[in-house]
Amino acid sequence: MHRLRGILAVLFMATNTVVWALMCFAMAIVRVLLPRQDWRTRWAARMNVIIDGWVSCNRAMFRAFLPTRFDVRGDQGDGDALLARDEWYLLLSNHRSWVDIVVLQTIFRDRIPPLKFFTKIQLIWLPFLGQAMWALDFPFMRRYSRAFLEKHPELRGKDLETTRRLCERFRPTPTAIIIFAEGTRFTERKHAAQDGAHRNLLAPRAGGVGFVLSAMGDQLNRLVDVTLVYPDGTPSFWEFLCGRVDRVIVDMEVSALPADVAFGDYERDAAYKARVQQWISERWSAKDTRIDELRAEREAA
Repeated sequence: MHRLRGILAVLFMATNTVVWALMCFAMAIVRVLLPRQDWRTRWAARMNVIIDGWVSCNRAMFRAFLPTRFDVRGDQGDGDALLARDEWYLLLSNHRSWVDIVVLQTIFRDRIPPLKFFTKIQLIWLPFLGQAMWALDFPFMRRYSRAFLEKHPELRGKDLETTRRLCERFRPTPTAIIIFAEGTRFTERKHAAQDGAHRNLLAPRAGGVGFVLSAMGDQLNRLVDVTLVYPDGTPSFWEFLCGRVDRVIVDMEVSALPADVAFGDYERDAAYKARVQQWISERWSAKDTRIDELRAEREAA
């Protein structure tokens, strides 16, 4: 039964992706043909209906076929007053599984603007999905390793330049930018290879956050800090679609960005860079403790 559910869910998501991607391509052609930049900008904002439609259809399928319960914690009621579809947000989250993306999209579909995230340039070649993400202005990045930059110093600062250029696309239209500060999904092997400063998380990388804040921190209205916990163990995407995930805890905190990190020059201002790194480090320590608390609830139940 689980396998049949998974196969049907995969078929649904594949069909859903193709249908909305084809609509996206048609709208992208219209955008290219529009003669004025202000018209193209307004049309690009309307293209976000593609993201909303894709997410809404997936969410309906999850509710109809999967037993997974999304246990949303933190800022509810009054906290939701801080969330709106016509504002700009920075969303920080830990990263456990490919499931994280669809969980966040499902939870925040009606609360904040469509979620957009930085992704590897290689993913642009994913059939339909990669090209649709490109047409919808998802920021694709070429990430340079430290060793590569030592051999090619002329490319230093290219990441920040690219981030600033891509973030300029977000200024005319309300957007929520997701950053997984760990830079990769959590695994026990990766965790063991680090210094062990966190019990439940990989060490955060402040660079991505710093670059986004440098590019558009003056426009971001709120910080949404999300802690994802899978009480029964981190699932694969296939396990999720098979209905083997009973519950996902989505613990969120909504706040204003601290004034001392809200905007600065992460690349050239050493003091600002240190403040951002310290801020991320403190948030990650608090998130680590929060995960312990959420897991302790299950053990006590």
